[in-house]
Amino acid sequence: MDETTLGQLRAWLSDAQLPEDGRLPPERELADRFGVKRAELRKALAVMEGEGRLRRHVGKGTFLAKEDPADVPTDAAIIAHRTSPPEAMQARIIVEPEIARLAALKATSAQIGEMKELCLQMRHAKTWGEYEHLDWRFHNLLAEASGNNLLLEIQRLVNGVRRAVVWGHLAKRPIGPSPDYHSFDEHDAIVEAIASRDRRGAADAMRRHLNSTASTMLDD
Repeated sequence: MDETTLGQLRAWLSDAQLPEDGRLPPERELADRFGVKRAELRKALAVMEGEGRLRRHVGKGTFLAKEDPADVPTDAAIIAHRTSPPEAMQARIIVEPEIARLAALKATSAQIGEMKELCLQMRHAKTWGEYEHLDWRFHNLLAEASGNNLLLEIQRLVNGVRRAVVWGHLAKRPIGPSPDYHSFDEHDAIVEAIASRDRRGAADAMRRHLNSTASTMLDD
């Protein structure tokens, strides 16, 4: 990702007079403002979403994250203190295959393109922290592609909790995922099924991915 675009976005947000609801202008308008392609802008938006600065809502737009103790990230942190890694995985195995099934039905071509781009970026991640952010964005994007706003909020909560309880030890490792890391091919299989509109295949691919991840957690 071009760090210049991210810097422009940060600077613009610090000075922008946004409306009361904190909604950002449409992506096309922001891309024109910064003189970049929309795909490059989306990468910068995704970074700031990962930092907790922005929230993206399907069909509504991109908003500044609320600095409110009752907001979802804080709820996720509170729940994470009471949640073990196996419990987080159990919740994912219940929720995420059905999200993938819906995404195979409703995902737009732009969303599928972004999924493929995220899969490619994950293969080139140099650190676990970088991979973690891309993986977090990938699974949230699947929920966005489901077209179900309630499932999206549930997934964001589940994803936030598992990020807190699962990723902490990985982020401290000095070297990122190896070229043969199991999730790479598994993510590709999920996206391939979604792009083919194979609902059962997408759900099965997600379930295999989560079971593989759970097995890896036990090995670690």
